[in-house]
Amino acid sequence: MQRARRMWECVERYHQLCYWAPEVRETGSAAGLRGFWMNYFATRVAPLGPVPASVVESLFFYYAPARVRRAIPDAWTYSSPAAVLAARYEGMDAALRRELGELAGGDEVRRCVDIVHAACDAADPVGRVLLAGWASLEWPNEPHLALWHGCTLLREYRSGCHLVALAAAGLSGCESVVSQVAVDEAPHEWISQEAGWTGAEAALAYDSLRARGWVDADGWATQAGHEGRAEIEAMTDRLDGAHWAALGDQITDALLADMAPINALLPKDDQIDWRELYPSNETRTD
Repeated sequence: MQRARRMWECVERYHQLCYWAPEVRETGSAAGLRGFWMNYFATRVAPLGPVPASVVESLFFYYAPARVRRAIPDAWTYSSPAAVLAARYEGMDAALRRELGELAGGDEVRRCVDIVHAACDAADPVGRVLLAGWASLEWPNEPHLALWHGCTLLREYRSGCHLVALAAAGLSGCESVVSQVAVDEAPHEWISQEAGWTGAEAALAYDSLRARGWVDADGWATQAGHEGRAEIEAMTDRLDGAHWAALGDQITDALLADMAPINALLPKDDQIDWRELYPSNETRTD
């Protein structure tokens, strides 16, 4: 596994608690947000200000526009970016203290903060809009919360790299999800339940990928489809690797070692651990 992918898994496991912790939903609701998806989209883009749905769609084109438009711009009538961000940090402070216990202020977390901060400083924000937005915020003083902040920056850096790779491959948002399912790197449920695409939209994406030679009649990836998706992941790793390479193997290995027992205390991640969280992925085509 490439260094960049190992490091992504490391920071993603710590970051992803923000999507599932009840404390985060409670503080988001108290700030005025309504429902999971409004909370999801509004909190991720809040550092950019009260942006319209078109901006969110461009940054999260994996998701169906209809799903985005049910949340944005309404989120900014119920709350404000500043209130949303304050709620997110308040909720994460409580959630991480609950999950980590005494480890929240331990030496391992403090060492991780130092390394993650150095990685963030080495990450080039050009073309990574969400990273640039989150990097404009002050780092929290509490070690466990500073670690989440840094992991969020690095996670959004990679999301920007992945967006570039998908766009370079000429995939639409729905084709991106469908092709990921076709190579057995995501559950079929994600097409509709996670990303919000309709059956008709998914069928058009399958037809387009068949015409391109990426999927067969049953919706499984062909050799060309596997090669195409492999190049997308390889490009993502290449784009996401420079700041980790700048730190070197010794420092990145130290971060992996310190983060392992910390991440072991957190819930499973639905991206990395999806095979454990979803039933068998047998049905491919709509």
